[in-house]
Amino acid sequence: MSAPASVSAPASVSAPASITTSAQLPRPTGPHPVGRSTLHLVDRDRPDPWVPSAGPRQLMVSMYYPARPGTGGPTAPYMTSEEARHLLELRAPDVTVPPEVISGVRTWAHADARPARGRFPLVVLSPGFTFPRATLTGLAEDLASRGYAVALVDHPYENAGTTLPDGQTLPCAICDEFSTIGGDAVAESRARDVSFVLDRLTGRHPAWRYARVIDASRIGMAGHSIGGNSAAATMAGDARVRAGVNMDGTFFSKVPEGGLDGRPFLMFGAEARQGDESWHRTWADLDGWKRWMTVAGTDHGSFTDVPLLADLVGIPDTAQVPYERSLALTRAYVAAFFDQHLKGKPQPLLDGPSPDNPEVSVRLP
Repeated sequence: MSAPASVSAPASVSAPASITTSAQLPRPTGPHPVGRSTLHLVDRDRPDPWVPSAGPRQLMVSMYYPARPGTGGPTAPYMTSEEARHLLELRAPDVTVPPEVISGVRTWAHADARPARGRFPLVVLSPGFTFPRATLTGLAEDLASRGYAVALVDHPYENAGTTLPDGQTLPCAICDEFSTIGGDAVAESRARDVSFVLDRLTGRHPAWRYARVIDASRIGMAGHSIGGNSAAATMAGDARVRAGVNMDGTFFSKVPEGGLDGRPFLMFGAEARQGDESWHRTWADLDGWKRWMTVAGTDHGSFTDVPLLADLVGIPDTAQVPYERSLALTRAYVAAFFDQHLKGKPQPLLDGPSPDNPEVSVRLP
């Protein structure tokens, strides 16, 4: 597990004696219990873009949703032990802790709990390059607890490892080829992934047994790093996505010069993005409601669960803001954005500085 930013793990790092596999994600903040289902989706009309010999594009999707109290099985696993092993081998090859330290992180969502009554907006989440979808679990569970259906998507061969229902774990095929392939190609491929996921969740014969809870007229997307760029790329090609968030991702794939047809977009990132030309270019091109929010004391991994995982394997966090605080800020602002634009509830938090959140500065149009 590389520490956030570009810090390398020291040789032969061992987990601190106080760290056990009983680490738990922070409790979701909304009023609803959370359920989780897992979907295996196969796009038979599209060969895998990175490993064509593998056949049709396969996707793993974790569905989080508001649940009825007291239903469902035990809390869902954070990730499989094989996904954790692949992640450690890729991001922290010198660490000596067992993968169960990562896969054993405790979550709050109950497997296949019965959904709460009602219909809810859908938010699609896309993780950063090399990272499995599990690294956005802290955000996904919180959004579901606040009254959203959440589709957390894995993009196989673009992350350390994705475990399929048959137990096979697909390794990363392009992790060493990002600069050659180009971030724009990755973002555009993810946009196709997400549009297919929306087809399978909102079509006449949906792939998810609880798809009835989705309000298909209220769909948003957020992502971290290349996943954030993919949110904009998806919106550019799919009018079903009404609002998007980029959490600290370079815009390799450009927003169209004409913007996103007036749809709202939130740019939420670390201070280093102030020097990212792609953010300045995108800010000028966005033609709808927009905010550029900068979170002081954070780094690239701060908008995910990565700082927690790094700490579990003994890698110091390089960000000044601790994980619990950066996750709380990410949860608050991403939820506020979707509350305003998918639920129609005005959120003053988005309109300027907040005395409760001095780390966050807000750039208005």
